[in-house]
Amino acid sequence: MELLVAAVAHFHLFERFDNRAVSYSELKSQLGLTDRAARVFLTGLRSLGLLDATPDGDFLLPEVVRHHLVPGGDFYIGDYFSLAAENPAVLGLVQRLRSSRPVEETSHGPGAAFIYREGIESAMEVAESARSLTLALTGRARNVAPSLAAHLQFSPGDHLLDVGAGSGVYSLAALQANPELRVTALDRPEVLKLVEEFAGAGGVRDRLTLLPGDMFETPLPTSEAILLSNVLHDWDIPECRALVERCARALRPGGRLLVHDAFLSDDFNGPLPIALYSVSLFTLTEGRAYSRAEVTEWMEEAGLVCGPVEPTLVHCGLLTGTARR
Repeated sequence: MELLVAAVAHFHLFERFDNRAVSYSELKSQLGLTDRAARVFLTGLRSLGLLDATPDGDFLLPEVVRHHLVPGGDFYIGDYFSLAAENPAVLGLVQRLRSSRPVEETSHGPGAAFIYREGIESAMEVAESARSLTLALTGRARNVAPSLAAHLQFSPGDHLLDVGAGSGVYSLAALQANPELRVTALDRPEVLKLVEEFAGAGGVRDRLTLLPGDMFETPLPTSEAILLSNVLHDWDIPECRALVERCARALRPGGRLLVHDAFLSDDFNGPLPIALYSVSLFTLTEGRAYSRAEVTEWMEEAGLVCGPVEPTLVHCGLLTGTARR
């Protein structure tokens, strides 16, 4: 609902079409949004059926929108949605779209929990909040991790580097499914305390190395496989490109970069759950949900050869990029 009210009452989006197709770049410019904000906003609206697109990717108004949400339409109801224009949730979304910044971090709330920037108080650097947030994210991961592990094949003695390991649930599932696998989990020091706790309970601590650090700066150990599970969606495109490049350089010949995430369709028309998830990511992180085509482009730029996305669970999938031998 917030997306619709923002489009009608704040951005006057549907009035901008004048019975013609409008390109993404033109619409982004008219709205005064960054690429990240525009992609989240327009993908969300398209997944809700409020925008159509031509084969070339230009945007069109569906007939029902022209009749109901364009002033002068036969059944115009835009004024009704404008009643919610001052709703705090709507105003918050509009402010974040216009600034292209996530919720500001404060000492009283999680804010941009996964962003490490000078001057930003990150919840992942504080013991209590790091544990609370990591455990909250672990609920879904517990269900998805065994499915992901079933897609991963390793040779005896292989080393897996789990970058941004979080609770380590994905690492632990891989260790339990592969008795000769060795894993290094990289994350912030407070987060790794939970990894160690879970690893001890799972009986795999002897094959797990904890590497506290910053995924953008800490030297990455050379590995047969590197896992980025639900990591890229926390970051904007420049950071994603840089991280994929770093990981690709740390792979052995023939090694694999394993990107496990929720992927948008390549034409940005959904799926609806992932488009709405992208809006949530936009408000709390510097990232959004990405398409397979976007992530594949970064991986190929880094010299990797990519395959299709293999579905796991809960709208997630695995995209593998293989280093040339």
